[in-house]
Amino acid sequence: MKQLVNILLSGGGTGGHIYPAIAIANELKSRYPKANFLFVGAKDRMEMEKVPQLGYKIKGLNITGIQRNLSTKNLSFPFKLLSSLYNANKIIKVFKPDVVIGTGGFASGPTLFMASKKNIPCLIQEQNSYPGITNKLLASKVQKICTAYDGLDKFFPEEKIIKTGNPVRQDILDVSGKREEALEHFKLQKNKKILVVLGGSLGARKINQIIEKNLEEILDLDVQIIWQTGKLYIDDYKEYNRKEFVQTHAFIQNMDLLYAVSDIIISRAGAGTISELCLVGKPVIFIPSPNVAEDHQTKNAMAVVNKNAAEMIKESESDKNFIYRFKSLIQDEKRQNILSRNIKEMALPKATKEIADAVESLVEITN
Repeated sequence: MKQLVNILLSGGGTGGHIYPAIAIANELKSRYPKANFLFVGAKDRMEMEKVPQLGYKIKGLNITGIQRNLSTKNLSFPFKLLSSLYNANKIIKVFKPDVVIGTGGFASGPTLFMASKKNIPCLIQEQNSYPGITNKLLASKVQKICTAYDGLDKFFPEEKIIKTGNPVRQDILDVSGKREEALEHFKLQKNKKILVVLGGSLGARKINQIIEKNLEEILDLDVQIIWQTGKLYIDDYKEYNRKEFVQTHAFIQNMDLLYAVSDIIISRAGAGTISELCLVGKPVIFIPSPNVAEDHQTKNAMAVVNKNAAEMIKESESDKNFIYRFKSLIQDEKRQNILSRNIKEMALPKATKEIADAVESLVEITN
């Protein structure tokens, strides 16, 4: 096995693109300890800060997406694209990658396009059940496409697809033995059901509003709540910490303990979150964000709901039927068990390893 390997990774714009790339890099680093790693991101996006914090070098391209509404910002897109293709080519020329990995986001388009023109082996990892435009455009250029859902042969060449799942945090691979520790950590009562509310690190305004509006009725069901409001909204909801059986948190570090202690979870439907929840195997009500590209979250959630493995409530319907749907689930142990069993069957715990295997096979081809 060649050790002196140059591995180029590109992905960003959101944590959903960045963290899979980091997980893949970490796995490859364990296999190629002497390898050189370089990330390519979009200037002014979160990867330019997050990737160096996690120990990797990154170069930035001046690239943005196309606005879906009529906007003067779109006038600059062709110039930014040409500039990014030129700069991606320069980065590739200097770094001389043996393999290039894309996890989606603005910068991965120019980077993998220019790498493919130089006949450098490329792999993309598609987290969602409905691919983003960047990965759809790159599909014909790359050698392998790692996916997390069935049915993506509608968008990608079938012979290139490897269903691996999405990389997840290693500490949540088995939370089943951590409940007692988690009860102690969060200072919760054993004899009351525990609802965990997740809105992502920044928070989800609509989910926060739903919980606030229905808080008394939820508590009347003999439920205690751990409510992650997100750091954008904690000041609006921290007063509820004074209420018995309610905890509000801007952010929760110990996600393994949070998952371990949960009885029911309310969550957005980002691809990475869904992959984690499949491993955790708890009953879930998804409230997808309608404000993401191509309505990815609704499509992700439906891929789980269609297997009778979760419930879903659209934001537009939540004011009308949230509390009825929540009551129905919290009072139905049989339904909870069915959802838990079915979502657990969707888990793909070896995703990071299998993606790295696919990358390794491309490295071996070139050497």
